[in-house]
Amino acid sequence: MAKEKEHIKTDEELLALFYADKNNYWLGILLERYTLLMLGVCLKYLKNVEDAKDAVQQVCTQIIADLKRHEVQHFKAWLLVVTRNHCLMQYRKKDTKNNLEFTDNLIVEDAQINKEERWLKEVTLDTIKESMNVLIDAQRICIDLFYLQEKSYKEIMASTGFDFKQVKTHIQNGKRNLKLIVLQQLINQKNSIQ
Repeated sequence: MAKEKEHIKTDEELLALFYADKNNYWLGILLERYTLLMLGVCLKYLKNVEDAKDAVQQVCTQIIADLKRHEVQHFKAWLLVVTRNHCLMQYRKKDTKNNLEFTDNLIVEDAQINKEERWLKEVTLDTIKESMNVLIDAQRICIDLFYLQEKSYKEIMASTGFDFKQVKTHIQNGKRNLKLIVLQQLINQKNSIQ
């Protein structure tokens, strides 16, 4: 499966594999791509880091169940709508007396959703770029080649001299460290705004 993973680049390919064999492995790869974006959306609406983390986990569980029943064409857009709707439902549960006013204020047209998505992506990308400088060189290089330049493990091995196991380890550890660094920076940015 690891060899297949390195050749899969698009959301559509991962969804096709999932629909073909119903293996959650493919959804795991797909959801991992958008974890930070989902967290950003949840933080925006819920205004609490722990609530946002819980919401991301709940949305992931919901998405896995929903994709077993429905086929989705545009995964990222659908994921953002599901995430936003989940956050709105959480808010409504906490503050039922202001439901109507809140709902009216958050009816957003598609153009607004796209604007928010672009903003979140820009903020997240800027944060990721800054955070990559904190990684050790081997991790930073492998993350850059694999995710940003979309190189395969074989191409990374050829350009860096690392063996397969080293490339895999640098990508996994770099990705884990990067998530922690980015999450902390997003939390710090959110706290400085409040």
